[in-house]
Amino acid sequence: MRVVLQRVNHAAVRIDGETVGQIQKGYLLLVGLAPEDTDEQLDWMVHKIVNLRVFEDENGKLNRALADVNGEILSISQFTLYADVKHGNRPGFSKAAKPEIAAPLYDRFNEKLRQAGVHVETGRFGADMKVELENDGPVTILYEK
Repeated sequence: MRVVLQRVNHAAVRIDGETVGQIQKGYLLLVGLAPEDTDEQLDWMVHKIVNLRVFEDENGKLNRALADVNGEILSISQFTLYADVKHGNRPGFSKAAKPEIAAPLYDRFNEKLRQAGVHVETGRFGADMKVELENDGPVTILYEK
């Protein structure tokens, strides 16, 4: 499982011009899944994301977690996080989970985030999505489990 977390002031996802998910302050997550991913990995990832302290406190230190700032999550499925570019110029995606495996894992991941008390918006799995974001500082983190 690979997740790219971007701290944002605003993020939205559109499909065919329609906004299907939108948040204000929080995280934009790009979520890539592999065939061998398990619920234990999902649990680990949720714990790490929900408890990450990358929002400033009253002293300007990165010391606050998502819940401390009433943050939200926009979660986007992103199989291209498993692109293999070692050979040639065309990426290979054989390490990414097939849709029949990835879609249920992605749904469970988002449900686990919600169960942790986070408001979660999503795009649509497998759709051609246009993602827009307003970056909130230099906070981009890659998680891999």
